[in-house]
Amino acid sequence: MFPRSTIAVRTLPALPPWLAHTLRAQRGPVPWSAVVRGALAAGPLLLTAVLVGHTSLGVVAAIAAMLAGINDRPGSRRTAVRRLGAPALAGAAGVLVGTYAGDHAGAVVLTLVLTALGLLAGGMSAIGPVASGGGTQLLVAAAIGAGMPLPDSGWARALAFLAGAGWLIVLRLALPTPGAPAGDFRFDGERAAVAAVYEAVASLLDAAGTEHATARRAALTAALDQAQDALAGPRLRRYASSAAERRLHAQYAAALPLAEAATALAWAGEPPDGRAAEGPRRLAAAVRESAATGPLPAPARSAPALRALDDALLQAAHAFDQDGGSDLHTRRRSARDLLRTAFGAGGREYGLRVALCFGASAAIAQALHHSHWYGQHTHWYWLPATAVFLVKPDLGPLVSRVLCRAAGTVLGALLFAGFAAVLPHPQGLVALVAVCGALIPVSTRHFAAQTAVVTLLVLSLVMVVGEPQASVGRIGETLLACALVLIVGHLPMPGERGGHVRARLASAAGAAHAYLEHVLDGPDGSGDRAARWTLRRDAYRALSEARAAIALSAAELPALARHTEGTDEVAALLERLVDTVTAAAVHLDDTGRLDHRHSDRLTELLGELAAHRERVGLPTGVTGLAVAV
Repeated sequence: MFPRSTIAVRTLPALPPWLAHTLRAQRGPVPWSAVVRGALAAGPLLLTAVLVGHTSLGVVAAIAAMLAGINDRPGSRRTAVRRLGAPALAGAAGVLVGTYAGDHAGAVVLTLVLTALGLLAGGMSAIGPVASGGGTQLLVAAAIGAGMPLPDSGWARALAFLAGAGWLIVLRLALPTPGAPAGDFRFDGERAAVAAVYEAVASLLDAAGTEHATARRAALTAALDQAQDALAGPRLRRYASSAAERRLHAQYAAALPLAEAATALAWAGEPPDGRAAEGPRRLAAAVRESAATGPLPAPARSAPALRALDDALLQAAHAFDQDGGSDLHTRRRSARDLLRTAFGAGGREYGLRVALCFGASAAIAQALHHSHWYGQHTHWYWLPATAVFLVKPDLGPLVSRVLCRAAGTVLGALLFAGFAAVLPHPQGLVALVAVCGALIPVSTRHFAAQTAVVTLLVLSLVMVVGEPQASVGRIGETLLACALVLIVGHLPMPGERGGHVRARLASAAGAAHAYLEHVLDGPDGSGDRAARWTLRRDAYRALSEARAAIALSAAELPALARHTEGTDEVAALLERLVDTVTAAAVHLDDTGRLDHRHSDRLTELLGELAAHRERVGLPTGVTGLAVAV
């Protein structure tokens, strides 16, 4: 046996970020409620259409249900209405435009129409996740409407598309969610989201003064974002449950001063006593069980942040017994703000890239189709529809998307070739569509798995509508789309690369500037607290979005990732600035003035941000308050 000192320890080299992202899959429990909804969506819709003799419309409805199923993620019912409904409306518009353009326009005009739609959808996608989902469905549905040989009119196809997505929304609203409190059918996701905020506050208090505080503060931001979204959706059964809804809003609002005090304690690096986290945990249990809070342990009041925490706990205990309050402290973006985002640097860059990919893939597909490269096959729309999913940055870095799409398509096409040889037609194919619909919520954890399931489902629909088995063609078109998107993704574009990341970072810097200015300009240093909490929420949400965009860009190939180098450092500076402003606001509430520790730290951070301003394109306003500090 060798002596311990002579044993060489060999470590495996770290995987490059783009490859590590390709191999990474999300984890978590199986979303059984979403699996049941998926099984009851596309398959039953298709079966009903086959039985009544409208198979083609059933195929369109099943495609809409499939696309809605991809967006059917965990969350509250009211969030699902917006997350599923808005993209469905965009998809119906895409079907309508694509059908009439495909029927009445030649190949050149059709390509120009689809390219213009790509430019519009790409700019829309920069607004946010829901708008991005709408842009995806707009383009996919336009390609299907223009290329799928169906006998129905454009209006009939659009209505069938809306019916398919609407059926899944009905299932989302009507079916109970496992684990929802008895007698509280509606507030399942909302209660869980608000309770998670209090749990995150408790976790941050536990981590104050340790190296885990920064990660716990980020987790608190994510919990607040999720709760804000869960409660901000459209109201359902408003008059029957308005008191319960207002009480839930008040419980969310009561968490904001707690989060502020916990952030100030974490910034100070002074761990509170063990009783501090017990109060938020009891509040979390009260929200989850819709019960009374009971007595709450009070922390020591030896510092401004601890006094703020004690006061926030008292206010929360009072709010839990009230049914008033509806302010979610959300700053609504105006139409001008949305247009500015869509046509800003990030929207322009993404819009041009999507338009080029979608338009070029449509032109190539039609050229191959009219040259009879497809033989008797008429599904030229597969190539541009595949390009849409590949060009979407929401689904991961570019090379990761390409590898996963290629692998998933090959696997799905090979599996379908085997199923098509043994399953009876159309009964077996309808059953396969139902099974794939049930698998979609699970497959969304990895893009390759999702691609394999979607390939199985789409090939089944194509065969049900009367086209021959097309597994080989599907593989060939996917590989062609992969090559096209890789080329376009690395082409130089007008303007500076990394525009989306810089736009998110500039938005975060502007929100931090507004928050800092409000705190410093208040009559007692704090100003209107409701407005302050709104600005703080806006700043942390913008920072979270910027962090997500930066992480995605960093996982690209080096040729693309280098364009956003250094942005993570600026995001970290902005986070420290917002944390410091939060701690300063709590201190001002208690003493009415800033102490040297807060002012020195603010001046230092503003100076560091000024040094980075030109490098990453920060707005000048965020560094202009150094003198005021």
